[in-house]
Amino acid sequence: MSKLCSLREAISQYVKDGELLYAAGFTHLIPFAAGHEIIRQQRRNLTLARATPDLIYEQMAAAGCASKIIFSYMGNPGVGSLRNLRALVESGRVTIEEYSHFAMITRLQAGASGLPFLPMNETGAFDLEKVNPQFRRVTDPYSGREVVVVPALNPDVAIIHAQRADINGNAHIWGILGEQKEAAFAAEHVILTAEEIVPEEVIRSDPNRTIIPDLIVDAVCHVPFCSHPSYTQGYYDRDNDFYLQWDKISETPETIQQYLDEWIFGVADRAEYWKKLGQTVHTRLAVKEKMSVPVNYGQY
Repeated sequence: MSKLCSLREAISQYVKDGELLYAAGFTHLIPFAAGHEIIRQQRRNLTLARATPDLIYEQMAAAGCASKIIFSYMGNPGVGSLRNLRALVESGRVTIEEYSHFAMITRLQAGASGLPFLPMNETGAFDLEKVNPQFRRVTDPYSGREVVVVPALNPDVAIIHAQRADINGNAHIWGILGEQKEAAFAAEHVILTAEEIVPEEVIRSDPNRTIIPDLIVDAVCHVPFCSHPSYTQGYYDRDNDFYLQWDKISETPETIQQYLDEWIFGVADRAEYWKKLGQTVHTRLAVKEKMSVPVNYGQY
C-alpha cells in the first residue's frame, strides 16, 4: 500500500505541538524542507533532538517552534556560533540538554533496541555529568568497575531524508551515514523524504543499501532538493556560501525574521524555494557524475 503523500500532509498528520522531534542526517541529508514546513504550520513547544542542531534548528527556534534542544554539538559548522539560538538559550526562552556525540547516539541506540538505557565507557565529558543529571553511573555486574549509562531516546517523530525510496518507504542511503537508522527505529512515527521515488525493483536490486525499511515508515514524501543548504550525495553540493551568509543573517532577530518571511513563509513549498534560489545557485551546486563500481549479487 502506497504511503506517498505531500510533505505538508505528513507534517500536518504526524508532527504535533509539544512533541519530541528528531531530524536526522549528518553533514548531508539534513531535512531542511521538513523544518521549513514545520515553521509554516507554526508548530509550538517542540523538543528538538539532533546530534548537531545546525541551521535547521536555529531557524525553527527563531520561528518560535522550539522550547527545548537535546544535542551533542551546537554551531554553524565551519563558521561559528548559532547566534540566535545561543541568545534564546541565554535568555531562558529555550532550554538545553547536552551530551557528547557518543552519548547522544548511545541514547538513540537504546531507544532503537527497546532498552531503557545503555552503558558506555567514560568519554572525558566529565563536565557534562555535572550539569546533566541524565548521565548516571552504575557498577558493571561482571567486572565490578563503574560505567556511565544514559537513558533511551524515543522521539515521537523522526524525519529522515534519503536519496531514493519506493512508495512503501524502503529507502536507499549512501555517502556519509549518520544516525538515520537508529533515529528511525527509536521513533514512534517516521516521515521519510526522498530526492527520487523509484520502482520497488530498484530498491530490491541493492538490498544492502536499504538503510530504512518500509515497516517503520509512516509517510513517504517526494521532496527534491530537500537538504539545501546542506547537500545530498550525488544530487547537489553543500552551499557553503549560504552558511557564511547565515552568520550575518542571524546577527539580529529582525534579519532572521526577514529571512523567515521571504524564504519560508514567502514560498509555498520546496519546489518554489528551489526555483527562487535561481539558476546561478543551481549551477554552482550541481555535481558531476561519479558512479560506483557495480556489485554482483549473483543469480539464483
